Amino acid sequence: MAFAQIPRPRTDAARGILLMIGTMLLFSILDACAKELTTRVGVPTTLWARYAGQTMIVFLLVLPRLGATLRTRYPLLQLLRSICLFAATFCFFNGLARIGLAENTAIMDLNPVLITLGGALFLGEKIGLRRALGIGAALIGALIIIRPGTDVFSPAAIFPLGAALFFSAYALLTRFVGRDEDAWTSLLYTAAFGGVVMTGLLPVVGEMPSDATSFGLIAVIGGIAAAGQLLLIRALQIAEAGTLAPFTYCGLLFATLWGALIFGEYPDRATILGASIIVVSGIYVWYRETHAKPA
Repeated sequence: MAFAQIPRPRTDAARGILLMIGTMLLFSILDACAKELTTRVGVPTTLWARYAGQTMIVFLLVLPRLGATLRTRYPLLQLLRSICLFAATFCFFNGLARIGLAENTAIMDLNPVLITLGGALFLGEKIGLRRALGIGAALIGALIIIRPGTDVFSPAAIFPLGAALFFSAYALLTRFVGRDEDAWTSLLYTAAFGGVVMTGLLPVVGEMPSDATSFGLIAVIGGIAAAGQLLLIRALQIAEAGTLAPFTYCGLLFATLWGALIFGEYPDRATILGASIIVVSGIYVWYRETHAKPA
C-alpha cells in the first residue's frame, strides 16, 4: 500500500526506541520477579499471575469494543498462536527456576534469527547466504552457552531453547494473521487463553502463596506484563519494527544486571562469548532484513 512507504518522522522513531527500551526493561523486571516467585510458589502459580493479570487489564481496555475485538477470521490459528505463546512462557519460566537469568535470556534471544529462518521456510520469505550464515552463527553462540557434552551442560537449558522455538512459531503465526487481524484481537486471545487455562488448573497444580512478598510479586508480575505489552504496542504504532528490532537485545543486558544484583549470578566467559555471538548475529540479520537492497 502506498502509505506504508512513507517514512516515519525521526522524532517518532526516537520515541519508539525509548518505548522499546522501556518495554525490555519492564520485561526483564518481570522475568526477575518470576524467577523469585517460582522459588516460593512454583511455576504454575507464577504462570497464572503472569496471564491472569494481563487478561484483566487487556479485557478492561477493550471492553467498550469487545464484540468487534473478539471477531476473528482465523479462530484456529488464534488458538494455535495462544498455545505457542503459552508453551513459550511455560518453558521460559521453568528455565528461570533452574538456570541463571542471563543464560536463560541469552538462549531465548535465539528467536529473532529463528523467526527469520521460519519466515523463509513457511512464509516464503527470501533468505540469502549471508542471512543463513547469521542464523548459523547464532546457533553456534547458543551451543557455546549450553555446552552439550561437557560437565557444564545442564539439561535445564532445554527449557529456554524450547521457549525460543515456541516463541518463534508464535511470531510467525502472528505475522500471518496480522495481515488481516487487529493487534488488540491477537493480544486479547493470547492473554485470555493463558488466563483461562491457568485459572482452571490452579486449584490442582498451583501452590497458594503464604507470605506478603509472594502476594506482592503476583501483583507486580500481572501489572508489569500488561504494562510491557502496552508499551510494546505503542512502540510498534509509532516506529517501524525494523528500527526497533536491535533494541530488543537490551533485555539481555538488563537480565545480566538483575542476575548479578539480585541473585548473585555472574555469567562466565563462555556465556558472555555465546551471548555476544547471538546478539551480533541478530543485529546482522536485522540489518540484512531492513537495509540490504532487493535483488
